Amino acid sequence: MELTIRNAALETHPGRLMDIGIHQGRIAAIEPSLPPGERDLDAGGRLAIAGFVESHIHLDKACIADRCAIKQGTLAEAIEQVAKAKRDFDEDDVAERASRVLAMAVGNGVTRMRTQLEVDPVIGLKGLAGVLRAIEAFKWAIDVEICIFPQEGLLNYPGVEALMLQALNAGGTVVGGAPYTDSNPHGQIDRLFDIARDLDRDIDMHLDFDLDASWLDVEYVCAKAQRRGWQGRVSVGHATKLSALPPQRLEEVARTMADAGVRLMVMPATDIFLMGRQYSHNIPRGLTPAHTLLKYGVTCALSTNNVLNPFTPFGDCSLIRLANLYANVCQVGTSAGLADCLAMVTTLAAQVLGCSDYGLTVGNPGDVVLLDARDASSAVAEIASPLYGFKAGQPTFTRMPPTLHAGF
Repeated sequence: MELTIRNAALETHPGRLMDIGIHQGRIAAIEPSLPPGERDLDAGGRLAIAGFVESHIHLDKACIADRCAIKQGTLAEAIEQVAKAKRDFDEDDVAERASRVLAMAVGNGVTRMRTQLEVDPVIGLKGLAGVLRAIEAFKWAIDVEICIFPQEGLLNYPGVEALMLQALNAGGTVVGGAPYTDSNPHGQIDRLFDIARDLDRDIDMHLDFDLDASWLDVEYVCAKAQRRGWQGRVSVGHATKLSALPPQRLEEVARTMADAGVRLMVMPATDIFLMGRQYSHNIPRGLTPAHTLLKYGVTCALSTNNVLNPFTPFGDCSLIRLANLYANVCQVGTSAGLADCLAMVTTLAAQVLGCSDYGLTVGNPGDVVLLDARDASSAVAEIASPLYGFKAGQPTFTRMPPTLHAGF
């Protein structure tokens, strides 16, 4: 073996420490007492995962908070401020900022990612070119796919569709959308499904991003997915309207989503920061209870969304921190519930992205991250630090546990 990780705790083998052997970039064995490999690491009973999965993040507009004015903290202001800032973006600038965020992600144990990338006549394809450069520079440590979307509208913005098609043929892999920014939201949804059909691509939309639950675009999307035969190929992000639904109505919508195979990504930091700004007191959290939707069969993930910009003026790409934030805000405290929170940034997030080769299974890529925890629930409860990372069996980062100096 080129690498053996000994005495690791695995969620698939509860109560028993296992060794992981990696050869030629893939997991070759998972069993106790493997002989030491060329590189040998004793996990000391710590939890091994296949790395965190970042299912929704914007690399192209990260790290620009210092270029923007954040006064109201609203979604409309964030869109406006970023629209102004991106007039000055160039390929080098985007590549540098995207690289900064990818370095954060790798250091926090992320091994797979879907990034959202916006196109329009202002930015053109400069954002795509910069992000592709950053992805190439970090391909040794993280797999990144690109979702192309129209942040400021599609049908109402001449030239955007042509740019989307160019981007989808020049490195983009997923058709994205933001219907709430369009003059005809359902028209945008219809067109996105047309593009996805023509190119045979999955769809990933920003959707239902406010607290007015009197109407829901997600139901239209579910009906469209079933009519088009796109079940299991559609994801929606935010969907904060669902946080404002009473339990019976939430169950109804969740079952509709499950039947249509529409997956959900909740973004704790952004959704909490932007929602409820119109309230002066007793402010709603604006965070959709993904753990509840899991019970009705919806595949759910937690994700970062934005880092250091007007949509989210903080962040470090730590998905274990976001899982803990979500658990706090949604009052998840049981061991099983906390384990679900970890799954929503690992195995379930991989399912949202359609990753067929994710997980600590013989034959899969040798991607392993060791967390300073003994099991899934304690990892979330204690915000366990990722200590070691490997991509295809090669080391990607090391974070040493703190050393206490007593008796000084």
